[in-house]
Amino acid sequence: MKKLTILIVLLMVGFSLVACSNSSSGKDKNTLEIALWDENASEAVDASIEAFKKENPDIEVKVTYTPFAEYWTKLRTSLGGGSGPDIFWMNGPNFYEYVDSNLIENLETYIDDDPQFAKENYYETVLDLYSFEDELYAAPYFVDSIGLFYNKKLFDEAGVPYPDDSWTWEDIEMYGEQLTNKEENIHGYVARITENQQGYYNMIPQAGGYIINEDKTQSGFNTPEAKEAFTFLQNLIDKGISPTVQNQIETKATQMFISERVAMLPEISVHAAEFHKELGDDLGVAPLPAGKEEGSVIHGIGWAMNSKSDNKELSWELIKSLSGEEGITTMAETGFSTPAHKEASQIWLDSIPSIDLQVFLDAHDIGVLYPISKNVAEWQDVETKEIQSAFLGEQTIDEALEKVSEQMNKVLEAENME
Repeated sequence: MKKLTILIVLLMVGFSLVACSNSSSGKDKNTLEIALWDENASEAVDASIEAFKKENPDIEVKVTYTPFAEYWTKLRTSLGGGSGPDIFWMNGPNFYEYVDSNLIENLETYIDDDPQFAKENYYETVLDLYSFEDELYAAPYFVDSIGLFYNKKLFDEAGVPYPDDSWTWEDIEMYGEQLTNKEENIHGYVARITENQQGYYNMIPQAGGYIINEDKTQSGFNTPEAKEAFTFLQNLIDKGISPTVQNQIETKATQMFISERVAMLPEISVHAAEFHKELGDDLGVAPLPAGKEEGSVIHGIGWAMNSKSDNKELSWELIKSLSGEEGITTMAETGFSTPAHKEASQIWLDSIPSIDLQVFLDAHDIGVLYPISKNVAEWQDVETKEIQSAFLGEQTIDEALEKVSEQMNKVLEAENME
């Protein structure tokens, strides 16, 4: 009896090993897994999945939403261990790391063999963001450009004209001061320091400078233009036009705006639907006021494929359902964000008729690509720490920008020696 028991156990182990060997990740081949961080996209994602399942009724699709704060750690750990989702959201700051670590699939082979997917249908800025050595590694999904959201009610109460495409930095200061009501704890504008894309990443090129040069060898932080941009932002805070950086750390700027404690907020297009839900017809949007030059930082999200997925062909079909014209059209109709597909973006314009969403499409004409390099996370960590330190009064702006530039140049030099 004892020998029989041992034999049964060995047979069960053997069957288990065979089952595991059928899949490098141990997942069911009839299941695809998706990972992303924003549940506001669920309506569009679910609709695309339903369209995919009509063509692939035997395939189950599991979607996992992970808060952004934990998303990248969880994703990197699972992919590094040889498992993880089949497809997932990718952003600019993490792109090079995932390509360099061979964690995401080169999509060029699939694109070359698929007449249904054409790169020319997508905004070039997002194609550039997710291309490495001219080959695409993430299919463009939506685009983030920056506009100036404003509260019409607060403007009307202060007797201030609504912002338009003629506004400059001087108008931010002049009208921002008129909109500020210290007794009511209302600020005219938010000088964004705790978020780079919505804030100073726009101001530096508007001052005529750059964050990183075109060949990714030099930092632009320790330049007269960068200093001019940060000095302007500090002046807005010093005058009480903007909440302090400590205020911005304690309460998100988006929450201040929704709570009607801020009259003007530079913010990405993805918040348009959320703001409209909260403020209704009191919400307006205008182009970012110009400095010496116009400028709006362009970022976007792409769908990447796990390089170790056991279902690559099906994963590609699902990516197409999500980022192809039909899938992105669904997203456009929900108003979630600006589709990366040019034709679908026109549909998005009608998703919130009461505000001028064309502002965000026009931003592409003056767009500045979100600055990244191979080891962007290293220099952005220094950037965040030192710049916030300066605005918290722990050092001067010049001292902070010198440190950021020095460390950033060291990172860039090391990158170019690899």
